[in-house]
Amino acid sequence: MKNYLTTRHNDIFDEAFDSLFRPFYVESDSSLMRTDIKETENNYLLEVEMPGFDKKEISLKFESGYITVSAKKEVSESDGKYLRRERAVSCSRSYYMGDVDETQIKAKYENGVLTVSLPKEKPEQARHNISID
Repeated sequence: MKNYLTTRHNDIFDEAFDSLFRPFYVESDSSLMRTDIKETENNYLLEVEMPGFDKKEISLKFESGYITVSAKKEVSESDGKYLRRERAVSCSRSYYMGDVDETQIKAKYENGVLTVSLPKEKPEQARHNISID
């Protein structure tokens, strides 16, 4: 199998032909933002691996039951021109969490792991009198 870390394309046909036979896992983002999701009685807990990012480069957004975790790293090329870049400089992933109390969501970033606590929304139980016929 060809070593995909080297670039060896002589013309457009080689590049098109080679891309047909690359293994799917090479192009996949499944290794980015690996996530564990736990459910407890009162909340959901997301633990997202995000090594190499600073806290200020990460953003969270909750909308319509989805929480979206995004990160973007500002990279300057002042220290040289890149010949090949394989490390991600931006990524985003959404998770459907359903009904949560979005005013109580808490997040913490420590040692390359983003931990997000999403309290479950407690359904309101309406009380009403029932008439007996």
